[in-house]
Amino acid sequence: MIASFGMYDRPETAALNDRLWQLTREALGDGPATLDRETPLWDIWQSPDLLLAQTCGMPYRTRLHGTVTLVATPDHGFDGVPEGHYCSVIVTRRADAGAPLETLQTRRMAVNDALSQSGWAAPVEHFRAAGLTIGETVETGSHRASAKAVAEGRADWAALDLLSWEMMQRFDPFAAQLTELARTAPTPALPFITAQTRDPAPIRDALACAIAALAPDQRDMLGLAGLVVLSADAYLAVPTPAAR
Repeated sequence: MIASFGMYDRPETAALNDRLWQLTREALGDGPATLDRETPLWDIWQSPDLLLAQTCGMPYRTRLHGTVTLVATPDHGFDGVPEGHYCSVIVTRRADAGAPLETLQTRRMAVNDALSQSGWAAPVEHFRAAGLTIGETVETGSHRASAKAVAEGRADWAALDLLSWEMMQRFDPFAAQLTELARTAPTPALPFITAQTRDPAPIRDALACAIAALAPDQRDMLGLAGLVVLSADAYLAVPTPAAR
């Protein structure tokens, strides 16, 4: 069996993610001894041995829907965001604070991945709603790498997952060089999934118990206020832009 909390796993949160998994495993009474940090995420998500992992909304609706089972959706407790949702934060360097959104059309965007909801699909829809388009892009591989590319001048702006951005502001000194320009409309947060053949209910209950067993400061560190259950339709209703 495979378990992974790879979407928000970084050195500062790794020990807590391990603790969260051990509590989940104890409550479930089954599962691998440790989290998988070696297997590529797509291999994890599509494995018939998948017990629990977290994916992104865009991969779920474009490729994984129908081949995996939704377990639950995290509630991050964000102010001004519906329960079980998140959004993207559009960031630029501090020198560009307050610049009109349309100025970004002619500037280079750092994109973490072409199948990212928060790093690509959400800003595309945000620009489309404003009658704007996105110009030149450079792919970086992660939200943190996108933010660092902007801070170092290798790109001019990026759209970051709100929880990733909050963690960067807490842990990464380069985040102080960036400023928030806008936020996109909220969409369902990154879902927890299991293999299509598994019953999600006991896994959901075990994960909920594990989150509740963490101390308040530990839940805050992981950005986990609790779990909600959203339907597949809530994810499938989110617009998917044309390929980048």
